[in-house]
Amino acid sequence: MKHIARKRFGQHFLTDSAVIDAIVDAIAPSAGDAMVEIGPGLAALTQPLVERLGHLTVIELDRDLAVRLRAHGQLDVIESDVLKVDFTALADAQATRALRVVGNLPYNISTPILFHLLDHVAVVQDQHFMLQKEVIDRMVARPATADYGRLTVMLQWRYAMDNVLFVPPESFDPPPRVDSAIVRMVPLAEPPALDVARYSSLVQVAFSQRRKILRNTLGRWLDEQGFAGEFDLQRRAEEVPVGEYVALAQAIQPT
Repeated sequence: MKHIARKRFGQHFLTDSAVIDAIVDAIAPSAGDAMVEIGPGLAALTQPLVERLGHLTVIELDRDLAVRLRAHGQLDVIESDVLKVDFTALADAQATRALRVVGNLPYNISTPILFHLLDHVAVVQDQHFMLQKEVIDRMVARPATADYGRLTVMLQWRYAMDNVLFVPPESFDPPPRVDSAIVRMVPLAEPPALDVARYSSLVQVAFSQRRKILRNTLGRWLDEQGFAGEFDLQRRAEEVPVGEYVALAQAIQPT
């Protein structure tokens, strides 16, 4: 029976074989890799991956699709909302600290998924995701550009990221109303020591009113934190490089 894409799950199924081959080549799976696929759907990407891997863990929320996937002898199916999956526990269960995570992420919850995985980055080797192209543009943005924002700063302190492949709407069934792309995310081998909660608060405040100079937003927050150091607040949030946000978060003493 043909599966009808469900709008509430943000389902758009990849059907272009040339694009699928290009994605698999970009991921470069090897036999024995501990790989997890988010949202395998109709297994368009799943099948070529498992042929190279030998075994694959998949996370699927759609009950009907999960039933289909369980019929595949080389798949370990986790029927769950990905935001409820403990990737650290999953890595422990597979006796690895190097999960390779891939997937065609539902565009309506892609940012929450990225932040959820950030909490488990210590057990991740790399991530390859299909996302809305404009989201990837924000992820890989440089300072002083319109795309540079909170998502940029929250991810670039921890990952090296590249936009590796453009995917047009006609590669899907049904076609989405946006362009898509593939992003590669590799955790930094030696990330800066950071209180992530403090960093997150700092970045959220900085970009809360991005048209204003930071003296009117972040300046007040820094005063509340008792910060007495030097930081140029005569800039807008998008003009500050990631490294400066990291250094500022490190300089703030816990209250």
